Amino acid sequence: MSAGFVLRVAESEADREACFAVRREVFCVEQGVPEELEYDAYDAGAVHVIAVRDDGVTLGTGRLLTGEAAAVKNGGAQDVGALGRLAVAKAARGLGVGAALVGAIEEAAKERGLSAVDLHAQTHALGFYERLGYEVYGPEFPDAGIPHRAMRKAIG
Repeated sequence: MSAGFVLRVAESEADREACFAVRREVFCVEQGVPEELEYDAYDAGAVHVIAVRDDGVTLGTGRLLTGEAAAVKNGGAQDVGALGRLAVAKAARGLGVGAALVGAIEEAAKERGLSAVDLHAQTHALGFYERLGYEVYGPEFPDAGIPHRAMRKAIG
């Protein structure tokens, strides 16, 4: 538990819908990402983590891909997880929700025996992930029309 919110793996359909609602607000409404790009076949098998305020309001979410799904995202490494779809509601930004979600996703990766976590960060968020120990690799690339860079952190 963190100040005023709890983190948990989204187990119920209601939790997953709350995760998707935050993603829709952040990525589709705020950033203009088309919904058909935001939701993908990987959502069904992903580990979704959710941050919920003490009064039940969803503050943020992120997901972890493992196995074949992660390997597609990270260049083929089966022991590296893929962190993605990290989204924090506008009203909750600056409260530590994003860093807490990343930590919870890293814990989920460790529990699954993974040695590292990869992610594709929007370039404006590179500093956030660098402060959490992630290192940039590879060239800049567009994803949904937004510049990104690949990053990795060893967790083992």
